[in-house]
Amino acid sequence: MKPQISALGFVIAVALLLAACAPNSVINPASINQMDQQSRAYPQKEYVIAAGDVLDIKFVGGAEYNETGVTVRPDGRISLALAPEMKVAGLTPGEMAGQLKQKYASELKRPEVVITVRGFSDQKVFVDGEVLLPGVVEIKGPTTVMRAIAQARGLRETARLSNVIVIRKDFEGKPMAANIDLGKVIDGTDLSQDIYLMPYDIVYVPKSNIARVNKFVDEYINRVVPGGFPGFQQFSNPYRYSFGGFTKVYPDTGSSVTVAP
Repeated sequence: MKPQISALGFVIAVALLLAACAPNSVINPASINQMDQQSRAYPQKEYVIAAGDVLDIKFVGGAEYNETGVTVRPDGRISLALAPEMKVAGLTPGEMAGQLKQKYASELKRPEVVITVRGFSDQKVFVDGEVLLPGVVEIKGPTTVMRAIAQARGLRETARLSNVIVIRKDFEGKPMAANIDLGKVIDGTDLSQDIYLMPYDIVYVPKSNIARVNKFVDEYINRVVPGGFPGFQQFSNPYRYSFGGFTKVYPDTGSSVTVAP
C-alpha cells in the first residue's frame, strides 16, 4: 500500500509542477497598439506583386500584345513576347507598367500599359495550436484574430485563451510578436485585444496548463498503471469552450470557460 501511496504522491507533485509552469509566451512582445496600427496601415500601402499572383496585362493601342491570366512563377518572373524573363515580384502594378513601357517602346508608339491583378496569392494567414482545424486560412478583406480562429473551426477545450501569440514580419521584414488575451475579447472587457491581421501572420494558440496536467495523468497514470489510481480515471479538463450561446470567461487559475445554452 505504501509504494502505491508514494507513487501517487510523486504523480500529484509532478502534476502540480506542470500546472505551475509558465505557459508559452513572447519574451519581448510588441505592444497590442503597435501591432494593430501596423495592421490598419497595411491596406493603405500600394499593392506589391508576389509569386503566385495572376495578372492581366493590357496594351492600349496594341491589343495583339495583351496577355490574360499570366501567373507569376515561384522565382517571381513572367514570360511575355518582348519580355521573356521579366522579374515582377516585388514591384507595384505601376512600376511593372513603367518597365513594360520601356521594353515595348520599340514596337509601340507611346505605349500605355494597364496591369490588373486578377488573383492574389498572399491573402492568407496561418492558424496553429489548439484549434479544431489548424492550417492556412484565406482572408478576404479585414480579418481579426477571432475571425481567423473562427475560420479554423474554433478553439479546442484545451486552448489557453489568455496567451494567444501572433507572429509577423513588419514592413521592413523584421520579425515581431505579441501576446493576445482572447479571454478579454470574449467577455467584452477589452475588445482591442482582437487585433487585425496582416497577410502571412501566424496565430498560435497554446495549451492551457490544466490541459498539460490532463495529458500527464492520462499518459502516465491511467494508461500505465493497471486500473489507474482511484479518482484519476475520470480526470478531465475543466476548460470548456465552444462557439454559440453566451460565453462566460473566468481566470485561468483552476477555473473554467463555459457556454450557457
